[in-house]
Amino acid sequence: MPLEGDDTDPRTPYQLPFPKDALDEIVVPSAIPEDERLWVPQAENVAFRPLCLNRSNGYWMNLLRVRKSGVLSRHRHSQPVHGLVLKGRWHYLEHDWEAVEGSYVFEPPGETHTLVVPDGVDEMITFFQVNGTMTYVDPYGKVMGFEDVFTKIDMCRKHFTEVGLGEDFVDQFIR
Repeated sequence: MPLEGDDTDPRTPYQLPFPKDALDEIVVPSAIPEDERLWVPQAENVAFRPLCLNRSNGYWMNLLRVRKSGVLSRHRHSQPVHGLVLKGRWHYLEHDWEAVEGSYVFEPPGETHTLVVPDGVDEMITFFQVNGTMTYVDPYGKVMGFEDVFTKIDMCRKHFTEVGLGEDFVDQFIR
């Protein structure tokens, strides 16, 4: 049953104001940028492109780009991780599958693995949503370091300042 003032044209946009305290949306027109300054270095030949850094819920969404083959890192996740391979391929030493272009990967909380980009891959780009903390460990679980949304924000502020975009450039990705 239509409500008073109901418009039957499905192309009529929403007519009421958004909630007063709602956050702005994030739109990244060119998620895989040509401007190298938008890639934040993480290690030699490893960088990430921030897309959403959600400090209120403790997750981040980014593109991870690796321009070398070899072992990238061994780490454990405290919360679920979702990934979609956009370019190249990779695998974990601890599993017998390989993530190739178009593959979706779900990593449950507690998952500990060693990311490897195989020989012959010039560039790997994967879209990741990482929830919670990523803890770097040795082969026996000894903690070597960690990343969370706040360390990612700090890395972005430092990098964007160094490349002339300014530390507040990262603010567009923070929610």
